[in-house]
Amino acid sequence: MAAFLQKGSKSHSIFFVKCPRCQESRAFETGSWSFVKGTDMRKRCPVCDLDYEPEPGYYYGSMFISYIWTAFFSLIFVAIFHWILGLGVWTAMGALGIFIAINFIYIFRISRMMWLNIHVKYDPKFQQQHKH
Repeated sequence: MAAFLQKGSKSHSIFFVKCPRCQESRAFETGSWSFVKGTDMRKRCPVCDLDYEPEPGYYYGSMFISYIWTAFFSLIFVAIFHWILGLGVWTAMGALGIFIAINFIYIFRISRMMWLNIHVKYDPKFQQQHKH
């Protein structure tokens, strides 16, 4: 596994949708591409008891993160499909639309995890407690 995705890194928590403090449990009840309860986040981490909703409206900032990285990704995606692969702009936009439709739950989740990881630091002591 790439070094930036190893346990203890912020990217591990974000891309694997794990609790940012213990990185042991999933932050959402269902899989990342599940359309059943796709936006339902756990209230607390079952391992380290991190409160995933510290205050009302806490995840408002994650909407901005989602918008920013999705916009940049979309520009790059369409540019690659249009300029490198030689597809028409509308075909590239269609491919982007299909990609976003399939992955919108994952995009929602990693945006929340990015926001949560800004405020919560990994603490390996919870990992050690969980193993004993």
